[in-house]
Amino acid sequence: MPTAADTVAGERWLTGGRVYTQIADRLRKRIASGEFPPGSALPSEAALGRGFGVARNTVRRGLAILEDEGLLVTIPSKGRVVCGAGAAAPYRYQVIAAELREQIQRRQLAAGAAVPSEAELRRRFAASRNTVRQALAVLEREGLVVAEHGRGRFVCVERECRAGE
Repeated sequence: MPTAADTVAGERWLTGGRVYTQIADRLRKRIASGEFPPGSALPSEAALGRGFGVARNTVRRGLAILEDEGLLVTIPSKGRVVCGAGAAAPYRYQVIAAELREQIQRRQLAAGAAVPSEAELRRRFAASRNTVRQALAVLEREGLVVAEHGRGRFVCVERECRAGE
């Protein structure tokens, strides 16, 4: 019996330019219809690629759109999971990143201020060094934190972060 990923649910194969946006649109509809309910894992990139008749990289670009919209989250060893009520519990690094993000947004950690050290964050959250580093890497990718070699990590100052991009 074919799975949801192996068929395109009666839809025609995708053609034309910017196919990845069409993939995002179709998956968004499937999520909205409940075919992929909150907390469920999507099929693999390879399975979706077979279903849509496209390369994995094209599927990956479409999934990135949905991640940017907050519809999906990538969870190590689980794959891409649909967000919403009943979604899987966040990993420890996500909890750490969320708390630091909130402190930055509330200005408890002001622009230019030093972010607590890895050792301090390890003690505060009872987490491993790798978990803390993963959380800090998330904030760096989001442009909220910048690392200065030999000095530590600091809350990004708007114009400095944009100049470094």
